[in-house]
Amino acid sequence: MIDLPRPALVVLVGPAGSGKTTWAHTHFATSEVVSADALRAMVGSGEGDLDASVDAFAVLDAVVAARLRRGLTTVVDTLGLDAARRSAVVDLGRTAGLICVAVVFTTAIEVCRARNRARDRPVPAPALRSQHRRTGEIDLAADGFDRILTVDTGPEAAAPAVPAIAGPAPAGTGLRFGLQVSAFPWGTDPRGWLRDVAVAAEQAGFAALSVMDHLLQIPQVGRVWDPIPEAYVTLGYLAGVTERIELGPLVTPVTFRSAPLLAKMLATLDAVAPGRVFCGLGAGWFAREHAAYGLPGTGFGASEFPPARARLDALAETIGTLRAFWGAGTKPHGRFPETTCYPRPGHIPILVGGGGERRTLRIAATLADGCNLPSTADLDHKLAVLREHAAAAGRRPDELRITVLDVPIVGADPDDVARLVERHRGRSKATAYAAAHHAGTPDTHIARYDGLAAQGVDTVFVGLPDLTGPAEIDRFGEIVAAFV
Repeated sequence: MIDLPRPALVVLVGPAGSGKTTWAHTHFATSEVVSADALRAMVGSGEGDLDASVDAFAVLDAVVAARLRRGLTTVVDTLGLDAARRSAVVDLGRTAGLICVAVVFTTAIEVCRARNRARDRPVPAPALRSQHRRTGEIDLAADGFDRILTVDTGPEAAAPAVPAIAGPAPAGTGLRFGLQVSAFPWGTDPRGWLRDVAVAAEQAGFAALSVMDHLLQIPQVGRVWDPIPEAYVTLGYLAGVTERIELGPLVTPVTFRSAPLLAKMLATLDAVAPGRVFCGLGAGWFAREHAAYGLPGTGFGASEFPPARARLDALAETIGTLRAFWGAGTKPHGRFPETTCYPRPGHIPILVGGGGERRTLRIAATLADGCNLPSTADLDHKLAVLREHAAAAGRRPDELRITVLDVPIVGADPDDVARLVERHRGRSKATAYAAAHHAGTPDTHIARYDGLAAQGVDTVFVGLPDLTGPAEIDRFGEIVAAFV
């Protein structure tokens, strides 16, 4: 997959037979490529119907303009040799605020001739020679493109000249993957669906499996009447159908349960899944579920949903209480008269979820074993803040386990990516949804995850928006395998 921003305007430049159309459909969805030849076939008798060229280009101009107005990636597949047409389309791209890229095809004339001869209606030899010569003479820098890339599609090309996204990650990155299950489309067989998903994740090489700790389905994922099972009952069942995969909530609100009760529940989970339990912990935020289940004020003695400061105070207090109840001996701790919790668990890592820079990341850096952050564009900044807090507390940054939550769209090819984006975007703009979910093919995600590993990320928790069962997990296994 080429390393280009999305969305972008991409103008192909090169003679007949240089491989422009094949290259475009390898790297872009069919709907993103606007081809003069294809439009000749639509408004005329076929791709070689030159008498239909005027009508075909009129349609092409209208389609390109409409796509650019909507901010959609648009690949203009023509010879690209007309300076006035190039300038006009670049102006449209500029107006739309898109990166404008020219891709020049430098395929050898002999290769172009061989491919041209295989066509049903070959371009006349003198015309082909002229196209090839003119391609080499064009000064694309004068057209105002932001980037100019060269491609040689000939069989003897030593390497693609277009910067390519890396393939499998370098050995030893150490990056792990967790499957985050946020939606439960289990139909009439909840047990079977949960079992099949968990076993598939374990077999695909996922190191961890997490579930949301919510009592109502959250609006970011689905409808309020969609199934959303209680987290710890679900984790207990998953412990019985798996052998090695780590299990935990991502994340548990401290407002749901008293800290000693939470300590007991996690200790019990560790007893039936020894050494496989982690605890994602957060301050809570979804006021509606607190009201629906009579939870506002839990641990605070108040009748309303606690303010952020109180919830963050409780987050810090809860971490200390969990440690006390999991530690040796029985003694008073804070407002609790004793810390009796048997069976005693082994070490249960606590990962604080949230990116608040003043309180949440400071709590993670000073009290927890690590944090969980969204895999958004500001991740570098959040990690820098976390490490500053750790240094101020006298902790080494490498003591903290960095995990991120990623919600990727992964398609087998560009057309599959476009189909998945359209299927799941709801009322969001396609471009915004694709960007938010890093929509791409496996190789683009492998490169992105390699970058996360370089930032110090230990585990990527993957929430697949299209998860319906084992099939989607198996498909993502290709990416997991690249990091083994």
